[in-house]
Formats: sequence, structure tokens, C-alpha cells
Amino acid sequence: MPRKSLYPISNIFINRWSSRAFSNEPLSNEELMTLFEAARWAPSAYNEQPWRFIYTRKGSMLWNSLIDLMIPFNQSWAKNAAVLVVIISKNFFDRNGKPSHLHSFDAGAAWMSLALQGSVSGLVVHAIGDFDYDKAKTILNISPKFKIETMVAIGKQGKKENLPPELQAREAPNDRKKLSEIVFEDLFENV
Repeated sequence: MPRKSLYPISNIFINRWSSRAFSNEPLSNEELMTLFEAARWAPSAYNEQPWRFIYTRKGSMLWNSLIDLMIPFNQSWAKNAAVLVVIISKNFFDRNGKPSHLHSFDAGAAWMSLALQGSVSGLVVHAIGDFDYDKAKTILNISPKFKIETMVAIGKQGKKENLPPELQAREAPNDRKKLSEIVFEDLFENV
């Protein structure tokens, strides 16, 4: 069943979803850099652009190390992606050296820009939250000035039938909560 919005919005939002079916095909440099270019244009506090993207292609030395950081459930499908990206954000402002309370928020905006561009480009872009963040910091030599936000698997669309049986049933765009559950006028209703 196709997704439908309650109010008129661009299909760019409705069509984006997080498939787990990857084809195992490589991505060209242009396909990948187009995603990072979209992320580069995301808004950020004081135009600091605190996000950074560390990527590796399937078959590189780093690939297996990043796959090994994931829980087995995520390994089962992410191993078929073409690229893995670790998104990090700088936790202080360059302009004055003070802590930034917005770095994760800004990195989220960059992630969404990347994800939307991936969808428009016909690619699969799926964020991964369950992995060993501490080991990732060590493997990637990330200083304490940065926070790991998430890992992302990127690739070309694969066949649902190539997923483990338990994932095949879940391989479809899902719906969203009602606006009444997430939008509050004047006071927050703690529900």
C-alpha cells in the first residue's frame, strides 16, 4: 500500500524509506560524492557545519572492521551494501571554542540531506545505530572533540528475496505516527 501524507508535501519525503535489501553492486565516485554534496548544504548553527563523514567501500581494509562492530542482525543485511559511512560531529564551536549543544542536531540535518539525495538518486541509504561506538572511535582514530552519531549503509537496491526470511516480511515502507502524537500546541502532553 503506498504511503500517503495527511497534508500536501513533496513526494521526496514520502518516497524515502530505509530498505535493507542491497544488490552488492559498487557505487561510482560520482554517485557517492553526490550524496556528500547534498549533505554539505545542510543548515547548521553559526554555519559551523560540525558533521564529518568517514567512509569505506566494500572490499577495503576497513570494511570488515566496521561490519564486525555491528550486532549480528545488522551484519546480516549491511554486508551487502557498497559503502559504509560513519557520521561524526564536532562537539564545540570553532568560532569561540565553547561547547555546542547543537552539533548532533546539525549532523542530523546533514544526514537527512544525504538520505533524501540517496532516495532521489534511486539508492538505498539505511542508518545503523546498533554497533560498538567505543571500538569505532578507536579504529577510526576519532578524538574526544567529536561524537559518533551513527553508521550508514549505502548501495543499490537489491532483491527482497536475498534477505534472511525474517527480514523479507519487514521489507516495505512503513507508516508514521499521527501528527497528534508528535505535535503539541502551547504545552507538551507527557504521553
